[in-house]
Amino acid sequence: MSKQLFRSLLAGLLLTLSLAACDRGVPRGAQIVVAGDSVMAWNRTEGSGVAQRLEQELGVPVGDVSLPFARLSGGSGPLNIPRQIADVDVPWVVLNGGANDLRAGCGCTGCDAVLDQLISADGRSGIIPDLVAALRERGSQVIWADYYTSPRFAGTACVGPYDEKEARLGRMAATDPGVILVDMEDVLPSAQSVLFASDRLHPSAEGSSRIAGLVAGAWRKATQSP
Repeated sequence: MSKQLFRSLLAGLLLTLSLAACDRGVPRGAQIVVAGDSVMAWNRTEGSGVAQRLEQELGVPVGDVSLPFARLSGGSGPLNIPRQIADVDVPWVVLNGGANDLRAGCGCTGCDAVLDQLISADGRSGIIPDLVAALRERGSQVIWADYYTSPRFAGTACVGPYDEKEARLGRMAATDPGVILVDMEDVLPSAQSVLFASDRLHPSAEGSSRIAGLVAGAWRKATQSP
C-alpha cells in the first residue's frame, strides 16, 4: 500500500470517527445507555440513531457511547466496547457487538476460536458473559440486540457464525432474568432494502427506528411487569 493511499484511508477513518462522535455521551439522569458498534451509531449525525429514536419513543433520557469499528476484544479506548461502559452506572444498558471481532478474526469460515473467545457454547464464559455479569453486578439490566442479516451477506457463509453466536447468546440470557435478548432480524428482514443504508450493511434511518422500537418494546415489557 502506498503512503498516499494509507494517508487517504487514515484520513477517511478519522473523519468517520469524528463525525460519529457527534452527540455521543451520557446525559444527566440517563435511564438507558446504548453501547456497541456502527449498527447502533449509524444515523446519529442526522439525529436518527438508535439511541435518539429510543429516547423519542420512551420519553426518558438515553445516553449513547457506541462507535463505528468498535470491538469486544481489542480496540483502543471507546473502540473497545467493554471500555465504552466501564464507568456507566444506569438502570439499563443496551448492547450489541461481535461483528468486527468476527470479521477481523476469521471472516466467515473457521470461526470457532473467535466465537469461543466471545462466548462459550454454553453461554456462561467469554468476553460477552463477563461484560454482562459486570453490568449486572453494578445493578444494570441488559438488553442485548443480536444482529440482523444484512442484504450484503444474506445467503452467504457469513450467516452461519452469526446464527451460532445467537444461539449462545440465548443460552446466556436464559440464565438471568435481568438479561433480555432481542433479535434485530425480527424487524430488519434482509429482503426489505428500504431498511438498509446504501452500503447494504448498516440500517437506514427507518432501520434504526425499527431497532429502537424493538428495544423499546422489550424495555416496556420488563419495566411494566408486576
